[in-house]
Amino acid sequence: MDLTTLALIGIVAMIVLVFMGMNLGVAMFLVGFVGYYLATGNIMKSMQLFQTVPFSTASGYTLAVIPLFIVMGEFALQSGMSKGLYDACERWLGKLPGGLCLATIVSCGLFGAICGSSSAAVATMGKLSIPEKRKYNYDIGFSAATVATGGTLSWLIPPSTGFILYGITASVSVGRLFAAGIIPGVLLMLAYMLAAIIVCKRNPSLAARGQSYPLKERLRSLLGLIPIVALFGIVIGGMFSGIFSSSEAAAIGAFISVIYALVRRRLTFKSFIDRMASTLKSTLMIFQLMMGAYVFGYFLTITHLPQNLAASIAAMNVHRLVVIGLMFVLYILIGMFMDTLSAVLITIPIFYPIVINLGFDPVWFGVVIVLVMVLGTITPPIGINLFIAVTLDKELNLMSIYKNVAPYCVALVIVTLIVIFFPQLSVWLPNLIYNA
Repeated sequence: MDLTTLALIGIVAMIVLVFMGMNLGVAMFLVGFVGYYLATGNIMKSMQLFQTVPFSTASGYTLAVIPLFIVMGEFALQSGMSKGLYDACERWLGKLPGGLCLATIVSCGLFGAICGSSSAAVATMGKLSIPEKRKYNYDIGFSAATVATGGTLSWLIPPSTGFILYGITASVSVGRLFAAGIIPGVLLMLAYMLAAIIVCKRNPSLAARGQSYPLKERLRSLLGLIPIVALFGIVIGGMFSGIFSSSEAAAIGAFISVIYALVRRRLTFKSFIDRMASTLKSTLMIFQLMMGAYVFGYFLTITHLPQNLAASIAAMNVHRLVVIGLMFVLYILIGMFMDTLSAVLITIPIFYPIVINLGFDPVWFGVVIVLVMVLGTITPPIGINLFIAVTLDKELNLMSIYKNVAPYCVALVIVTLIVIFFPQLSVWLPNLIYNA
């Protein structure tokens, strides 16, 4: 059988297995193993994948950054940083049209600076903001859609799990990717806020103005931002300045967040065990996906599918932005039906060689991938953030959230197109920091 045909059959088989209910990591591992055997005809070489891939994945020093940043986010959440953050944003933005939604968006963005998890941001900020919005008769569907959308900022603002996985898989500097996500992340936050203001101006019944606070109380609320700003400054600032590596930054951030939770007396033995168990669960899920993706990647590499696709696209004689546009559409479709992290891990071995062959900056492409994958978390039918948001209130239903998330999706698409056509928005800051 032709190797390219074998690769395409393997991709289809993996997708079918996933939709039949098989765990994605297991599906990628199984298809990769069988496909590698069929491509080489050597069962011993295929068996070596079982011997080498799990150990090399789990023992890799670069992957240590993942559980450490997860620990940092878990204990920062336990310490109550999120409450002070939301209160400060609410006091400064609550009086504006849709002010509590604006406060939710900003607090989600800032929370992403210590969390890196979109799901955690939605769950945490949703529990804080939904009851507050109810007090001012906000539309519950619009409120939940705003929380689900705000959570996506955790993918752009470092430390981002998406950037970490892309950097490890594509062998791109995680530090550069973190720096590259800051400007697009802030731009996306502003775009979400603008979308919320426009929607609330056109339909004031969705969101009433919140309470107005005196200047003294607003200034006092800024004290709630100090722990998050300090943690972000130490971790990200130290990494950008070269004082320590990304793994060391993650370890320092994890240590500081644990100490802060202890100082605040928010950490008991039971909560410590719960947070570590949550960290272990998230880490195992990611590592399982990574193992499966590596085996699947070996299979695709030996079939030369990525190289053949790159050569075919180069022979099409079309502008390279047309190729990116096609990938953009394909990623939107993939994101609608597949978990975001999984989609990144599956597609990078296929698309990355094509992008490099076309002369694009790999850091810029990482930002574009994350932006497009973010869209998948808030689009039906399998937008994970929407499913988390619907659990925040018993009166919520998915249809009400689907209806209200559309303006935010439009804002995200516009920002993605801006980043595609203006690459300097992504590469200027990392080039400045790392003197490239």
